[in-house]
Amino acid sequence: MASYLGANIYSDIFFIAFKLPNLFRRIFAEGAFTQAFLPAFTRSLNKGVFSLYIFSLFLAIILFLTFLVNLFPDISAKIMAIGFDEKSVGMAAPFVAINFFYLPLIFGVTFLSTLLQYKNHFATTAFATGLLNIAMITALLISKNLSQEMIVTYLSYGVVIGGIVQFTAHLTAIYKLNLAPLFIGGAKYFRRKYPQIKDEIKEFKAQFFPAIWGNSTAQFSAFLDTWLASFLATGSISYLYYSNRVFQLPLALFAIATSVAIFPKIARHLKHNDREKASLMLKKAFWFLAFLLTFSTITGAILSKEIVWLLFERGAFTCKDSANTSFVLQMYLVGLIPFGLQKLFSLWLYAQNRQKEAAKIATYSLITNIILSIALISTFQAAGLALGTSFSGIVGFIMTLKAFGYREFLAIIANKLTLIWLSSSLIFIAILLIIKEILHVYI
Repeated sequence: MASYLGANIYSDIFFIAFKLPNLFRRIFAEGAFTQAFLPAFTRSLNKGVFSLYIFSLFLAIILFLTFLVNLFPDISAKIMAIGFDEKSVGMAAPFVAINFFYLPLIFGVTFLSTLLQYKNHFATTAFATGLLNIAMITALLISKNLSQEMIVTYLSYGVVIGGIVQFTAHLTAIYKLNLAPLFIGGAKYFRRKYPQIKDEIKEFKAQFFPAIWGNSTAQFSAFLDTWLASFLATGSISYLYYSNRVFQLPLALFAIATSVAIFPKIARHLKHNDREKASLMLKKAFWFLAFLLTFSTITGAILSKEIVWLLFERGAFTCKDSANTSFVLQMYLVGLIPFGLQKLFSLWLYAQNRQKEAAKIATYSLITNIILSIALISTFQAAGLALGTSFSGIVGFIMTLKAFGYREFLAIIANKLTLIWLSSSLIFIAILLIIKEILHVYI
């Protein structure tokens, strides 16, 4: 995308069009829906009926939203990029409508992936994530010699095709793991057993929205950044997108993947009052993430210019674009460790059905983001938005630790691993500074 679109009005338009369905993709796929639905599904005595009801309810709402966006694409585009002028809104509107069709598809993918997680099957969801990228890359390769407007058109349809392929892959896994009878049984006995799940539905609804809100601060912050960046110079939205892609890489590879993998087990241990095993699993995950996220932050902060140059600077992506994207990336990386570790410790709250508490933390974090982003945008432009997001992550992490318990947290870090972590970080900084000097000599 950087090579073919660069950082200009057309790349900004595509990222605006892709932003809302991508926001929901990240909320759903990164565990927020799973952390609300899975505990309720596990406790349900009529799993087939319960799961069919939840799926039907959410799909109906999402299809209605998709219909509205396609009926009023100009209004939808204006809401997502309020700083755009009328011409830019008109250019973005058809792409907003196309991309929104991805939303019902990714909800279906998320719902089926949650059922697969219940069976401790993660491979299909991990593999299917790449299918969207393959579809988008294929669309880029096919359209590379066309105008930038046509490239954006092909990309938008590539997003929808990627969603169809992802959904198909999950349907195949559901069939092979013999989960299809769950839906068949749910449909067959729905009328008869629906009264038996009313209390379960009520409990789920009470937990769902706090869980989504509390677990998606980073995603809402990124959406807010894009919204505010529409007031800045052309290309600012693209700088945020490209740098956020790099920022999300270690967050997804380490923090999100670890959280998704261990959440069902921690929830199960706490359900059976086995707090010791749950604590041990959390401790191991903490140190695993502490080392990896620290090294990722150091690498990104010191070698940000080299990373952006290597990944993006070719074709339509200029040296100036690299410099701006690099600065934004550094500001995002300030929040990598807080966001990653908050993701881990918030599991404890969700496993104990403390979703409302997590939602309260998310609200304070988002308020911090709004205030600081507005305060910093005039001085630092797009980088100020990224820095505001990072500070909101720090606030969210501190408040999550308070909810988890400072004494319990001190028990985790009060060992020799803390000294190893600090000393290895200093050594790693020295090594990277030497590497940076060597790169400047030969590049």
